[in-house]
Amino acid sequence: FIHRTFLTLCPAELYLHNWHIDAIAWHLEQVAAGIIKRLIITLPPRSLKSSCASIAFPAWLLGRRPDLSIVCTSYSAELASKAALDSRSIMNSLWYQRLFPRTRISRLRDQECDFMTTRRGGRFTTSVGGTLTGRGGNVIIIDDPLKPEDAMSDPRRTAVNEWFGRTLYSRLNDKRNDAIIVIMQ
Repeated sequence: FIHRTFLTLCPAELYLHNWHIDAIAWHLEQVAAGIIKRLIITLPPRSLKSSCASIAFPAWLLGRRPDLSIVCTSYSAELASKAALDSRSIMNSLWYQRLFPRTRISRLRDQECDFMTTRRGGRFTTSVGGTLTGRGGNVIIIDDPLKPEDAMSDPRRTAVNEWFGRTLYSRLNDKRNDAIIVIMQ
């Protein structure tokens, strides 16, 4: 699924499979099965961690469970929006629709960063510190909560940690059984 996602989104680039992609996929499958509830993925830039966990995984998860609610965040609205658009592109592709015939994006809510499936699940995407009022999720994916240059800034790290503790964590639908995934360099 990750390979097919890559080929769909990056048709001119060469996909180089490696053991770390299998490791990411295995751990994400453990999250989907409810075995892992908190996952941190840390790899160098350009390792396909975002492609695997922020783009392919939400689409795959909604394909299997179109009733799930997924919240995705990133340090910038632009980065968050790109991941949401890429995930939507996968879900609208013919190969995806053949693979998951029960999962379709609803016409009732099909916005760039907020789409719902016909089974009332979906993906809501925002930036760190962005609006989450009234929103909840069964899976929360935090992809690069800090820009690399902000990682050494105590005030920026503190702000992200406070946002996580005061806002984002409270958005899990079931704090004991739902999952949080953090992706960082």
